[in-house]
Amino acid sequence: MLIAAILAAVSVVLPADLAKAAHDYDQAQTTSNRAELERLLADDYVLHNSGGQAQDKTSFIADQIAPGYKLEPFEVTQKVEKVMGDAAILGGVARARGTSGGEAYDVTLRFVDVWAKRGGKWVVVMSQATRVPKG
Repeated sequence: MLIAAILAAVSVVLPADLAKAAHDYDQAQTTSNRAELERLLADDYVLHNSGGQAQDKTSFIADQIAPGYKLEPFEVTQKVEKVMGDAAILGGVARARGTSGGEAYDVTLRFVDVWAKRGGKWVVVMSQATRVPKG
């Protein structure tokens, strides 16, 4: 029990380039920045979204920049940060609010982003998002 408490208290320090890429990715989503999303998502990117569909890079970016879409800035809680050489898993819980198709949305998501260092740059290769039930 003591060992588990000590390990839980040890914070993971992300490599600086990964921390910057993760920050840039969050910003690109909230600003609908197509160029940054293109840079930060691997060409073979796959998202398993909260609606149960699989999306590729092109489809995800199209949703992010669609007229009537806006994601408000968000904070990640219950963070998960695991780095394994040139691969990393970053995730947690985030409340996503904004508009889609001109309609307001407000959902809490448990998510994970899988990152890989390719050609010296960190890119997201896969994401999974699951809605957290209200209540």
